[in-house]
Amino acid sequence: MEKYILSLDQGTTSSRAVIINEKAQIVSISQKEIRQIYPKEGWVEHDPIEILNSVIEVTEEAIEKLKIQPQQIKSIGITNQRETTVIWDKDTGIPIHNAIVWQDNRTITLCEKLKKQKLEKAISDKTGLVIEPYFSATKIKWLLDNDLSAKKQAKSGKLIFGNIDTWLIWNLTNKSTHATDFSNASRTMLFNINTLKWDEDILRELDIPKTILPNVKNSNSYYGDFTYKGTKIPINGILGDQQASLFGHMCFEKNSIKNTYGTGCFMLMNTGNKIIKSNNGLLSTIAWRIENNISYSLEGSIFIGGAAIQWLRDELGIIKTSDQSEKEALKSTKSKNLYMVPAFNGLGAPYWDMHATGLIIGITRDTNNSDIIKATLDSIAYQTKDVLISMESDVGSKINTLNVDGGASNNNYLMQFQSDILGINIKRPKNTELTALGAGYIAGLKPAFWDIDHLKKLNKNNTLFHHSYDKNQIDDLYNKWKKAVHRSMNWN
Repeated sequence: MEKYILSLDQGTTSSRAVIINEKAQIVSISQKEIRQIYPKEGWVEHDPIEILNSVIEVTEEAIEKLKIQPQQIKSIGITNQRETTVIWDKDTGIPIHNAIVWQDNRTITLCEKLKKQKLEKAISDKTGLVIEPYFSATKIKWLLDNDLSAKKQAKSGKLIFGNIDTWLIWNLTNKSTHATDFSNASRTMLFNINTLKWDEDILRELDIPKTILPNVKNSNSYYGDFTYKGTKIPINGILGDQQASLFGHMCFEKNSIKNTYGTGCFMLMNTGNKIIKSNNGLLSTIAWRIENNISYSLEGSIFIGGAAIQWLRDELGIIKTSDQSEKEALKSTKSKNLYMVPAFNGLGAPYWDMHATGLIIGITRDTNNSDIIKATLDSIAYQTKDVLISMESDVGSKINTLNVDGGASNNNYLMQFQSDILGINIKRPKNTELTALGAGYIAGLKPAFWDIDHLKKLNKNNTLFHHSYDKNQIDDLYNKWKKAVHRSMNWN
């Protein structure tokens, strides 16, 4: 019987199960959207139980579609939306609150307090991150501080914490494994990426009991078994979604780079076993640890990427499907003077402005829906240029080609404009499910389904986008973008 790897990709807007064969080809996929919950302005939540149920549902659907037996699946890999925070009762398994999503900004005041205490440098030096609501640490503190009984239960050892990977592992292994991997631990703002341990000083400062934290394991460790229809299937790989994408692109070598166009946009560069400290608003984080060999990465995190296209569809209603945005953008004749800054939840790298506000500037009497759609797509490319410039400065070298993936990377207009505004070539693989593939690839290492050398030899069919703008065009467009961003950051 043919053997397979099951990759579970739990993202911000949906859960997917992807089955991969021994040739690293996707042979079955199932997807289910999850609800976005907005209790207050700037707050974003998910229902952890809904997430778990959706993962189990798409797993069953993907297996049934392929009509295979459970014993043919030799390993499971999990990749997840990072930083999204869950705390639950370890006896009952019931979460004390909805999951607080990475986009949520309810802890702005707490972050500002930490900055006033002059803790930025110490936290950055230890974790590689900046003090932002984006990361798990202040979300955990908010959950505990806003429920006195939860605080007591946490200190007595009754409650446990996890990002989505940990929540899924704990449930899929029938509550036997409370663990995470190094890539996800490094996104909590509680993990010291130098010592590779939970940081006692930060935990003390935030009054977070260490007992609630998961065990940190290698990214290609055995995490326990998921029992499906009586068959035990080992979970052998965990990676945060952006690190999984980096792995999926086979960016195993130092200075290899990718950009994922998902809900947000995330550019990561493999920096090998060396931590590169950014001077330009980027993050130093852990890419993965395989067989105790650590790899770090430099990351630029953009909060709103593909989510801006969803905004056009769901909130403005000017497109019916995300795919329609490409056709509409090509109708626009406004090439220079209309800009949209999608600072719906502030701005991420390289600005890190929690108070920035979204805006559209340059509107005239003849501005139409197609123009707004085009400006929205352009904003994704401009934000990526902001990050790429910062990354080039930090590493001291020019980037000539950018690997891309994610849903919005299928938009040909966006990818061509991205190439033009960066002035470099864009390489898009035929299969853009790189996050799911990356989790599958790493899950296949432990059972020797394949190895790194084998993965490097796999055939890759790519679409190349070649830039056509000259430097003067690029400079003119980009300078106006910077002015628009400055207005966004100085609204309040």
